[in-house]
Amino acid sequence: MKIGLRILLGYFVIVAIAALLLGKVFLQQVKPGVRQAMEDTLVDTANLLAAQARDDLLAGRIADGAFAANVRELTDRDIGAEIWGFSKRKLSTRIYVTDAKGIVVFDSDGRDVGRDYSRWNDVYLTLRGRYGARSSRADPNDESSSVMHVAAPIVVRDGGGSRIVGVLTVAKPNQTIAPFIAQSQAVILRWGGVLLGAALLIGLIAAWWLSRQLGALRRYADAVTAGERATPPASAGEFGDLGRALETMRAKLEGKQYVEQYVHALTHELKSPLAAIRGSAELLDGESGAAPMPEADRARFVATIRAQSGRMAEMIDKLLALASVEHRQRIEQPQRIVLREVAEDAAERVATRFEQRGLRLDIVEDGAPVVVSGDAFLLRQSIVNLLENAADFAPAGSEVVLRVARDGDEALLEVRDCGPGVPDYALDRVFERFYSLARPEGASRSSGLGLCFVAEALELHGGRASLTNHAQGGAVASLRLPQARS
Repeated sequence: MKIGLRILLGYFVIVAIAALLLGKVFLQQVKPGVRQAMEDTLVDTANLLAAQARDDLLAGRIADGAFAANVRELTDRDIGAEIWGFSKRKLSTRIYVTDAKGIVVFDSDGRDVGRDYSRWNDVYLTLRGRYGARSSRADPNDESSSVMHVAAPIVVRDGGGSRIVGVLTVAKPNQTIAPFIAQSQAVILRWGGVLLGAALLIGLIAAWWLSRQLGALRRYADAVTAGERATPPASAGEFGDLGRALETMRAKLEGKQYVEQYVHALTHELKSPLAAIRGSAELLDGESGAAPMPEADRARFVATIRAQSGRMAEMIDKLLALASVEHRQRIEQPQRIVLREVAEDAAERVATRFEQRGLRLDIVEDGAPVVVSGDAFLLRQSIVNLLENAADFAPAGSEVVLRVARDGDEALLEVRDCGPGVPDYALDRVFERFYSLARPEGASRSSGLGLCFVAEALELHGGRASLTNHAQGGAVASLRLPQARS
């Protein structure tokens, strides 16, 4: 399982548990909170009404006095209230009064007058000077039929003391607050769902971002391991620091390996010319005290020394040039380059060599000018290497064609000669370092670094180099590069 998915699942579990616990706490607190608010209101109402009913109770007209008339008028009134989107038309509160013995002497519903309520908690506790309240079901089998009863004492003051002469109870069905509870729960659940969705979206984005950063670093590490030219990903924060640390480590490790490889390769390739120089020098040195060496042999040994020393100098120069290309990871300041202009510049640099071989160079461009982006020096040197390679194999007096064209979204540069072509066994190895084929007419081999330089330079430009045989004879070296954006 990928780390991004693990992070997302872990985050989802944490958010889900937190949302479940938070939602459960909120929902458990909504109903008690609303009922507590209703009970507080009923307490105030009961005490206000108890003070209003005291005179009629003492006068014995509680059932038909002014208090009773006012209550009956209130129960018949059209309230016409709008409370949080809910209409309230009728009074939903029942009011009843009991005397000092707990006998009902007034009931706004007119149903329980004369009944003994002395055992109900609201009346029982209030008659004893305590806070009396109860919640009872109107239908024992229906939980939603519970009714909250809150009582207040009807108090008469005698001299310096007071006595309770009755109890007034205000009863209100809990069902009347059910819509408000349901609405509050719906709001909590709705916004809880929004919060959960937002949290999951943030978690998804965070997991995707982390996975993307780690994936980029992993791909960079895989590319470095495979020996590919790669740049550290553009990352932020600690991931950026990690990428830069990996790049520094890669540069140091590659630097050590690079030096080891080049020292090994250079010493191996220099053995042959050094042996030739030493042998020629020993023969020239052995001339003292012996018969004079013929002038032709002397000239031949001197030429060998000169040729082999030139070969070593050329090899070192090309190794340095190749090293500078292989060590670079990118082109720091790419420029817009007209490919034909670079090709013409390269042709001027090999003109003398072509004249010496009696070769003709024909530069052809198909269509509009082809523009690429990159380093002009590296591209020019790559074309020079291809032209020199073609000059080594082309028959004297033949023609070499350099063609510049567009091929889809790519820029194409081809160098074709009329030589013997490339043997099949060498087609896959011509771009290897130090790999060189025998030249026609017994000419000495090259350093084997020119085509390797071309391949590295093209890779640095995001392109590729290839060498194939033409159907009509000769070899075709091709360079393909991305065209510059307009």
